[in-house]
Parts: sequence; structure tokens; C-alpha cells
Amino acid sequence: MGLNDTGSAPPPADALAIRGLSKTYGSFQAVKSIDLSVGAGRVFGFLGPNGAGKTTTIKIIGGLIAPTAGAVSICGRDLMRDPIGAKSIMGFVPDRPFLYEKLTGIEHLKFVSDLFGMNGAEFDRRAAELLALFELSEWGNQLIENYSHGMKQRLVMASALLHRPRLLVVDEPMVGLDPKGAKMVKEIFRLIAHRQGAAVFMSTHTMAVAEEVCDEVVIINEGSIVARGTVADLRTSGGGADLEDVFLKLTGTDETVPIETVL
Repeated sequence: MGLNDTGSAPPPADALAIRGLSKTYGSFQAVKSIDLSVGAGRVFGFLGPNGAGKTTTIKIIGGLIAPTAGAVSICGRDLMRDPIGAKSIMGFVPDRPFLYEKLTGIEHLKFVSDLFGMNGAEFDRRAAELLALFELSEWGNQLIENYSHGMKQRLVMASALLHRPRLLVVDEPMVGLDPKGAKMVKEIFRLIAHRQGAAVFMSTHTMAVAEEVCDEVVIINEGSIVARGTVADLRTSGGGADLEDVFLKLTGTDETVPIETVL
């Protein structure tokens, strides 16, 4: 490990660092030169209305699409220059994950483990742990096509955690989960961040989830960041309102037709 000018070790790189990130489709700018950093050991919420640029940003972070401009680094590894190195320490759960439904659950996990170069003993131990954690042990040898939607979501989450990522990126993690599954996932996020020192970067439409789980949140609207801080900070800036009211005010989505005029 190198030393800085003071003779001490340099500070660790942020788990996620975004600099000048933009994405343009023709004349439409979906993401507008955003800067963002997420430290290790934090659960970070990425909030915004539909069409705000959340999923585009997350797809860029996951390496699914290339930015028009800007850079993304994962624990100091540049995603554009070293995509394999960056992705090797990241777990990614998209909003609409794809599964090979003719595989069994354990076969799917083995496929993922091979991508990350896990050895056989390590895979056997880790797969058993995660299948038990997500209450899928009895379904490990069943075809995924026989899984319920919630079971598929839990399998995808298990896949993302298989190699113990230093950054977990999740787009709408609670979709399709029953209350028990949602509670489990929220607890997992807190544990891998606060106890294991990883970072969790998640988008969500559910303000209650953000308030309950996130150490810090960012609100994005029309491709630009409009607010950042702890939930308490944002409440204070919004005059003591709850996070949902602050969100609606900042994104302009509170200006709707009064319900009582229609019903």
C-alpha cells in the first residue's frame, strides 16, 4: 500500500464514484452530468419519479449501457477502462432480472459462481448458506420455471450476494416480495453495509423503505440531482415534513388534479 505526502496510507476509495455522468438519446438528455459518491458501509437510496433517469444511471453503473460522457469507478476501478475488474467486486440486481428458467436454482447459482471464478468448495458452502437464508433450500433442485415471482426475486438476490460484493446495486429491490421477504431484504442490506462494510446503492419508489433503511439519499429529477442528504437533513430542509412530502415538492409531482374534483 502506498503512502501520501504526510507519510500515512491514502484513504480508501469510495465504493462508488460517479463523475460528470451523462446519457443522451438523440436530442433527449436522460442523465445530465451528475456527480455522486457512496462510501463503504453505507446504504444509499437513489430516489426519483418515473422518467427521472434512475434506471438509466443504474444500467450505466452495472455496465449494461455506456454513458455519453463521464466516468464510473467501483472501489477505485474504472468501469470503462477495467470493466471486468470493476464488475468482479460488484453485485447487480436490475429492475427486471432475467433467469434461465430451464435451470434449477442451484444450477443458476453455479453458473453465476463460474463467472466470478469461485472454486467448488467455496461455491458449495456459499450456495447452501444463501439458499437457506432466502428460504430456498428445498427448491434448489427444482426448475426455476416452477418458482413463484417472489422466489425468483430471492434467487436473484442470492446470486448477487454469492461472491460477497463490495458494492451491491439494486433497482427497485422490493418489487414482487411479500412482507416477510421485504423485511428480510431490508435487514440484509443493513447487515452487509453496517457489519460487513460493503455499500448498497438502491433505487426505490417506496419512501418508507428509504426512510427505514437508507443512511443517505439522493433525489434525481429530469436527469439532475435536486437533493442529497440524510432523511433527517431532507426533512429539515422541507420544513419538518415527511420524506414523501419533501420528495413530491422537490420533483413537482405534488401538482396534480385534486382528487375530490374528480371523484
